[in-house]
Amino acid sequence: MGAAQPVSAEQLGPRTLAEATTMRVGGEVATWVEATTREQIAAAYAEAIADDFTPLLLLGGGSNTVAASAPFDGTVLHIATRGIRALPIAARPHRPAGEEPPSDDSVVLRVEAGEGWDALVAQTVADGLAGLEALSGIPGSVGAAPIQNIGAYGQEVAATLLGVELLEQDTLEVRQVPASELRLGYRDSAIKRGLLSGVVLSVDLRLRRSTDGRSQPVAYQQLATALGVDLGTRVPLEDVRATVLELRRSKGMVLSADPDSVSAGSFFTNPMVSARFAKQLPQEAPRWSVSPQLSATVLPLDADTPAIDAVPSLDRPVPQVKLSAAWLIEQAGIERGFALPGSRAAISSKHTLAITNRGGATGEQVAELARFVQARVENQFGVHLVPEPVLVGLPL
Repeated sequence: MGAAQPVSAEQLGPRTLAEATTMRVGGEVATWVEATTREQIAAAYAEAIADDFTPLLLLGGGSNTVAASAPFDGTVLHIATRGIRALPIAARPHRPAGEEPPSDDSVVLRVEAGEGWDALVAQTVADGLAGLEALSGIPGSVGAAPIQNIGAYGQEVAATLLGVELLEQDTLEVRQVPASELRLGYRDSAIKRGLLSGVVLSVDLRLRRSTDGRSQPVAYQQLATALGVDLGTRVPLEDVRATVLELRRSKGMVLSADPDSVSAGSFFTNPMVSARFAKQLPQEAPRWSVSPQLSATVLPLDADTPAIDAVPSLDRPVPQVKLSAAWLIEQAGIERGFALPGSRAAISSKHTLAITNRGGATGEQVAELARFVQARVENQFGVHLVPEPVLVGLPL
């Protein structure tokens, strides 16, 4: 591989992280590397991790990063590779032994990490490929999608992801990592948790060629209502995309001139709690079961009764419930548009789950507001909200 020399931020790329992120906060960048090829990624990554004392920030679209105002005295490696190609089904990687062969309508795409996510979705819809249409309008890059296991309106990346090509930190070798090894969960993965370390170079997705131009069955009630159909209905792919974009736009979740879109999207994930804990919340609190309920168990008369929330095991999982972070925030007394005195960071005027930069906000102000929201919800309901964005130099 040819050596790719790090490029000074004064010569190429943004001077500050504020210029490179959708939240528009963050200090000056010491070294900015614009990597448009895999060779450049590998060379810059190897050089950066060789120095244990120099911070490294991997950056894609910048839609999920909130940074402090202090200078970032390290290397920002911007993944800007491009390319989308169909893989021959017979040669598909990541296929576990014993898995049924794919159907004739399967299409496997290998997408370079620097491609824009929404541009990919738009292309798949135009090409009549189903599987990503409800994920329209999500900002950011393709390489970040499996790390967060992005999802919306009844779809998530885990449903179509076959695996990724990962430049491993320990070996600096490229390895095909199957989706099963990524341990995908709700906005979570082994990479996000640090169980796998490296750079995602490409993502393999298995989609379905829709011969009638229709989507996957609609799996989210709000989307079904907006489309005027029942859950489980298949509708034209273009209709799903257009409706999702409009729904996201109404919440300030599509990048545009809308001041509410100057954000990192949803700032908090919807909390996961035990079913037992969820029963203590007000009856009107929205909740969704995300794991099987425990079945009845017959015990001997002299046996001890097991705790409902016992440590989970393979044959007795603890029932989990997903709560609405937006509802918890609103019921804790935080309204749309709320801001702390003197701060330029504010809750979105359209959706309480987003924190926005009203112009001139700092990363510290964003974090201060986030901590305030966390404290109010925890005091009111005993639920700790977990931030979704990557925080650079900001305690939360």
